[in-house]
Amino acid sequence: MDRPIDVPTDSTAAFVGRALRGPLNRPVLVESFGAFHRRFGGIWQRSSLGPAVKQFFDHGGRRLYVVRVASNARGAMIALPAIGGFLVLRALEPGSTESIRASIDYDGVDINEQRFNMTIQRIAPDSGLVLDQEIYRDLSCEEGESGFIGDELLTSDLIRAQMPMPAGRPAKTNERYIEYAQPGTDGFPLTDYDLVGCAWRSTGIFALDEVEHFDLLYLPPPARDQDPGPAAIVAAELYCRKRGAMLIMDPPRAWKSVRRAIEGVRAFDYSSPNIFTYYPRVYDTYEDRSPPRVVGAAIAGLLCKLDKHHGPWQDLDQLGYGLRGNFVPAEKISIDDAQMLVREGINVVAGRTAGRSTVCGSVTLARGGKFDHKFSSLTVMRLCLHITNSIDLATRWTVFAANTPAVAERVNSLVHAYMSGLAAEGAFEDDMFVVQCDAGLHSSPVNKDRGVTVILIFHPAGSDETVSLTLHQTLTGCRVATTAFAPVFDGSTQTRKGNERAA
Repeated sequence: MDRPIDVPTDSTAAFVGRALRGPLNRPVLVESFGAFHRRFGGIWQRSSLGPAVKQFFDHGGRRLYVVRVASNARGAMIALPAIGGFLVLRALEPGSTESIRASIDYDGVDINEQRFNMTIQRIAPDSGLVLDQEIYRDLSCEEGESGFIGDELLTSDLIRAQMPMPAGRPAKTNERYIEYAQPGTDGFPLTDYDLVGCAWRSTGIFALDEVEHFDLLYLPPPARDQDPGPAAIVAAELYCRKRGAMLIMDPPRAWKSVRRAIEGVRAFDYSSPNIFTYYPRVYDTYEDRSPPRVVGAAIAGLLCKLDKHHGPWQDLDQLGYGLRGNFVPAEKISIDDAQMLVREGINVVAGRTAGRSTVCGSVTLARGGKFDHKFSSLTVMRLCLHITNSIDLATRWTVFAANTPAVAERVNSLVHAYMSGLAAEGAFEDDMFVVQCDAGLHSSPVNKDRGVTVILIFHPAGSDETVSLTLHQTLTGCRVATTAFAPVFDGSTQTRKGNERAA
């Protein structure tokens, strides 16, 4: 409870897609394209995940969670001759390049017992070097005995044992390794259901439940000629809304003109302050006659770079934050068309600043009257997400503390110091803000939703209006809402000090 709330510096992105190898449905943090190549196999022609990861790091991204998903992929199989049959092992990570092998010995084992030792290795498919190795001793194929191989391999990161078990132990391999008898498979192209996954099984985007926090979610196209469908976009937006993140949505292939882009947004009713999209796609001048490509991953990298050096309250449309020089807009957008797109919540890839195309508009898809119009501003929305996520993480301890004035005073002090830090960094239009906190003193002790309530009022940099937010930190999670009846805020120093004393 005494840990201060850090002013956000690094932002984290998360990509979900198909890879050549690597763990399934488990978020893996990578901090360079080289790390992605070693763990997931690099760029693969059947998937757009590899090029997307490269775009992200080429444009300044630093922290990326990768979730590999697959459709009916299978791991390689090893069949070890044994008494009464075979001991069958299946690679935990599916894929055609997953190369595993096994060795059996009886060192230190009583000659009269049906026990054995086993070594499992993962081999690099290109160099033949040993990438991973696991050693298990005093194993048994008899279910119910200590060291039963079916139980012992449940902790393995490489392999699992398949039933039925042989009648006795596998034969000794005499210091050599048995290669796989059946290679793995890569499965089929992804569908929306593979990307979305299942909440109770923690697959697809729900694998990110293991991650404490991320800021940006991106779904690379399942294939070069395929877009994530409406079901995947809607599910990903709902998940981002729950997790306090932004979804970066590429323009679908059907958006071949400004009119089609506007019609497309309206037809699918993609209306959410948690969605960032853009138009048009870009050409890669390094690849002649290639179709226009998406740059959602590059924009994710630029946003993370912006947060690191300037903060989420700044626009992308500035020097040093353009796309790489080989990316040029697939369509020249006029000023009138650009204004129409921005009014619909679509950012514009246009212009050449210092020889690079830039992303203009700084808007979210919060169109119409469904959402507070203030959150149609990308900078306002992202600043609010950074603030609420930071306060949420830093005040979760309060649901286990007694509801006393001391708790309220401690939370108020922590949040006030954090907001002061943001003001010093230039996140607000001026240095005025309001923080009010109570510890749920009027809540029933048996109410499961009792907890801390924090009211915030601040004026985001570049915005014409102030923002009022209410955070309810409870046992069931942190709820955030715009404040209907906020304390008076007239921008005067005396007003702020008076509210501080009232809190």
